[in-house]
Amino acid sequence: MDKETIVLLIAEDDEDDYLLVKEALEDVRLRNTVHWVKDGEELMDYLLRQGEYADPEKSPRPGIILLDLNMPRKDGREALREIKSNPDLKNIPVIVLTVSRAEEDVIRSYDLGVNSYIRKPVRFDEFIEAIKIFEKYWLEIVSLPTGDRHG
Repeated sequence: MDKETIVLLIAEDDEDDYLLVKEALEDVRLRNTVHWVKDGEELMDYLLRQGEYADPEKSPRPGIILLDLNMPRKDGREALREIKSNPDLKNIPVIVLTVSRAEEDVIRSYDLGVNSYIRKPVRFDEFIEAIKIFEKYWLEIVSLPTGDRHG
């Protein structure tokens, strides 16, 4: 897979946090396509191509999901459980990006199959550095699964 064409899907209910992530990605000159959903229900609709996400042109299969744990309607933990139990979705890497510092959230996330757990730094410069490391590791070093099993 061309590293520059990996689709990033950000599941984040707070628009300010989403814009912060997007700005940080732009600051590291990330050329990947970024899509945004606001809660776990939208995330699953996107991944399963339901409702407003039925068109694969508008909702391409993500190469990586950045997942906030604390979202309305369906939180990140519930969505993570559904993703990792679905044979068509379980190979998509899911990276938790959250403010939660609770050890039980870390343990539960890994138990549910998360690929990485990143705590959002409070300071913007630290956040930019975390995104640079994310970008270098996940988009340059790691080999990701390819293909869309949805057809």
